[in-house]
Parts: sequence; C-alpha cells; structure tokens
Amino acid sequence: MPVTAKDLVAAANAVVPRISTADAQDMLAKGALLLDVRDAPELEAMGRAVGSHHIPRGMLEFRADPASPYHDPQLQQGRPVILHCASGGRSALAGKLLVDMGYTQVFNIGGFKDWKEAGGPIEEPLDKGM
Repeated sequence: MPVTAKDLVAAANAVVPRISTADAQDMLAKGALLLDVRDAPELEAMGRAVGSHHIPRGMLEFRADPASPYHDPQLQQGRPVILHCASGGRSALAGKLLVDMGYTQVFNIGGFKDWKEAGGPIEEPLDKGM
C-alpha cells in the first residue's frame, strides 16, 4: 500500500519531539537555532519569528549537508535545531530529515501561528505600500 502524506507526517512526529514556544525560547537563549522552513512568499506575507533563520524546505538537504557546496554554517549537527513552518507538517518532515542526516537535537514547535499565539516575538511583514 502506498504511503500517504499523513503517514509521513505521523512518522516524523513520532521521531521529532514537539515543544512549546516557551521551551523553544529557553533553548534559543542557550544557543539553539530557530529554523523557518516556509517558502519565501510566506515569510513576505506573514512575517517571521524574531531571530529565526530561513531555509526553505526544498533546499534543506543541501543546506544541512556539511559536504554540500550549499551548506549553511548555521546548521551544525551538535547544535539544537527548532523548526517551524506554517502549520507543523513541513517542520515535522524537515525535522525527521535532519535526524536522518545525523542531527541529534531536533525539535518542532509546529506552525508560525503557534509561535505567534504563544507570544513569541515576530517581525511583521513589510508594508509594500501602494
């Protein structure tokens, strides 16, 4: 039987712990990386978490691999990584990918909405004017 997107997200959620915004903020104060895996137009439209680092989900494999010419030095296998997307599915899948690639401290806060509703600081989207 083929695997569905729902199955993949459920498997990812079983591997990547979900944490609260408060726990995430504590970890960020100790040097964790807050990684936003939404696409650029989503950040432009909705804003972003203050201090977050952006890597779109579609580029994560290349940015996370230290042997890749596209490696992002913010991603270090020993550094805690806290992920979020718009609603939590892509961040769960991205978290499982990082675990599969050898990252040992990977967490999911769910969606940007969860961060914002829990009082996480945000940068509002830029007003493009008329």
